[in-house]
Amino acid sequence: MSRQKKFFILLFLCIYAPLNVPVMAAQVRVKDIASFDSVRYNHLIGYGLVVGLAGTGDRLTNTPFTEVSITSMLQRLGIALPDDNLRTRNVAAVMVTANLPAYARNGSAIDVSVSAMGDATDLRGGVLLVTPLMAADGEVYAVAQGPLSVSGFAASGQAGSVTSGVPTSASVSNGAIVERELGFDLDDFSRLRMHLRNPDFTTALRIEEAINKNFGALLAKVDDLTTVNITVPTEFQGQVARFLAEIGSMVIEPDQVARVVIDENSGAIVIGANVRISEVAVTLGSITIEVQETPQVSQPAPFAEQGETVVVPRTDIAVDTSEQQRLQLLPEAPTLQELINGLNALGVGPRGIISVLQAIKSAGALHAELVVE
Repeated sequence: MSRQKKFFILLFLCIYAPLNVPVMAAQVRVKDIASFDSVRYNHLIGYGLVVGLAGTGDRLTNTPFTEVSITSMLQRLGIALPDDNLRTRNVAAVMVTANLPAYARNGSAIDVSVSAMGDATDLRGGVLLVTPLMAADGEVYAVAQGPLSVSGFAASGQAGSVTSGVPTSASVSNGAIVERELGFDLDDFSRLRMHLRNPDFTTALRIEEAINKNFGALLAKVDDLTTVNITVPTEFQGQVARFLAEIGSMVIEPDQVARVVIDENSGAIVIGANVRISEVAVTLGSITIEVQETPQVSQPAPFAEQGETVVVPRTDIAVDTSEQQRLQLLPEAPTLQELINGLNALGVGPRGIISVLQAIKSAGALHAELVVE
């Protein structure tokens, strides 16, 4: 083969070969998009007191529950106080929350979050006293205590103040000790249920196919768009954790609903990869009214016998109807990049794009679910 033919063959492969390569969609592990029914955390909550604050705690006259809590705590410690004798501002009543992990054992430590209930202004330097944490069944599962970690701060003077973050919320790393275990064993399960975090029939069916293909048996069956029922095979009886680990490590290609999410408060717009639009013509016009007040002073002529100085109002009103804007053709967008390019061609900001997307949806040209929050 001549060198010229070799050159043209190589040129052909460089130009056309990449066009035949399939685009790989995003693939994720099953554990990242689903959870198992029996493997989850439980919410815990408790009421406690934070002490050691530098005059930034609750005002007892405004928060009677704080005063009652302090009195009850001191009485349990054998200290009796006469009435109307509490004047401290170094104590704050707080709510303590935590998440009890699945299969947490006695003695293990978990993180807790602390939030002020009363009119405390800053929890920095505070220490959380012993606080029982209960679940929805009313049982105590953990006990929290320890120094607070506060990321925000507040400072004030006579003529101003500054606040960064939220100084009335704090956390205690490993601040709670688990005192009660949940009473069930994973190896006792012969059937499991998997829940998708983003419900979708296609994704659920792909998980079912991946599990059945991997183990060579009909172990998984889709119940609905959220749930996949799984039977534990005989070889994994007594080793359910190993079985779940193998399922969680499987890689599939999840499907997603075409969706556009709009946050009206911040103006944020999130457009999914499967969003498509049909060809439409769009224009975005607005009327801007500008009012300027320029009052003038009118005085009588020099040496005039009569007259007085008055203020004469003068108002200038300018109206801009944005007539220079023209109808813009927004072509059919089969890809997300083309959709973004078409919206950017309108030359409007996020607020304008929100109005355009809502109008396109009303016209039936936006083939996606529009969610406004």
